[in-house]
Amino acid sequence: MKVCEVISVGTELLMGQIADTDAQAIGRMLPELGIAHYHRQTVGDNLDRLVGALRLALSRSDVVITIGGLGPTEDDLTREAIAAALSVSLEADESFARVLRQMFATRNLPWVDSQFRQAHRPAGAEFLDNPNGSAPGLWCRRGNQVIVAMPGPPGEFLPMLGGPVRERLIREFGGAETLHSRILKVCSLGESVVEDRLKDLLASTNPTIAPYAKPGEVHLRLTARGDASLLDPMVAEVRRRLGDSVFGEDADTLESVVLALARDRGWKLGVAESMTGGLVGARLTGVPGASDTFAGGIIAYTPAQKVGLLGVSHEVLDGEGPVSSACASAMAEGCREQLGVEFAIATTGNAGPTADVDGKPVGLTYVAVATPDANHVEEFKFRGTRDGNRTRATQAALTLAYRILRG
Repeated sequence: MKVCEVISVGTELLMGQIADTDAQAIGRMLPELGIAHYHRQTVGDNLDRLVGALRLALSRSDVVITIGGLGPTEDDLTREAIAAALSVSLEADESFARVLRQMFATRNLPWVDSQFRQAHRPAGAEFLDNPNGSAPGLWCRRGNQVIVAMPGPPGEFLPMLGGPVRERLIREFGGAETLHSRILKVCSLGESVVEDRLKDLLASTNPTIAPYAKPGEVHLRLTARGDASLLDPMVAEVRRRLGDSVFGEDADTLESVVLALARDRGWKLGVAESMTGGLVGARLTGVPGASDTFAGGIIAYTPAQKVGLLGVSHEVLDGEGPVSSACASAMAEGCREQLGVEFAIATTGNAGPTADVDGKPVGLTYVAVATPDANHVEEFKFRGTRDGNRTRATQAALTLAYRILRG
């Protein structure tokens, strides 16, 4: 099996200013091509360190893919670094320089001579077309090894990766034993419980199961080598053992499944939010086509708004208080009435960082779901930051909604 190494270039990556989603996309693609992926490096905008990273990668990999550093500015050093790592010269391509100048003229973009940097390539390298930007990619060969350089902006990188780079990697380096993966997504069960129920399956070698925790969820990556059909009996057995706690697979999200289940019942859905401040509604409306099921939301953050917008009684607010089971229940019922929906989700709690005026501790949260037949309320005691508690409350609300909709 051929081996690939990925090198991401940019000081902004090291400083955490942007997330490296490009490397993530490569990591997902390589197993599909039967190419192993053992190492990944991130290097700042420094020529010597980038040359060193390339030489290290070439010492242990058949394919090296670089991300970024192909632009026109002085800190775009990937072309120079590849030439140095391969011990070849950096050459100007006059024909591409003319294409580049014409491109800028056609688009009415200002021209500066530094743009000519993008017309340089290591001797013997081929340009990879970039219809979405000015910097072409590079395909650089050394014997049986290649360095593939691609621009960093995702709008340029992803089409290049999924098009010409993918096709050429399959043709020249693709393996017979491709890896096939499916992701099963679990809610309502903690990682330790999931692992305990699947203990013997985790020892399987083909397919394999790898659990990893997400906020309020556990994801199980099932991977088969060679034959994708090997996954089917393993998926069936995991579903048998975990039951309805497996809410989805691969691209499914908890919010997309909640909407689909409500849609199947012919129900409209609404939300009434206090501590989550619209986070539940944001996740639901992030699903394409949500408008056919999601009616809207009410953010009632203060006691006065809980009364005025949702009809929560003064007796509830003066008695158990706004952070209480009774308040969450009343918010959900008020949401059903005000929005005219069959299914309503409500959240209230103390996100922190200090105890509220009623002395309710940080993290105390109530989530309610109201349907035509019943009103369900659950209490949670979260620990963490304000943002973390709000995120957990959002997840808890969608999890309860899922469980009710599943019956």
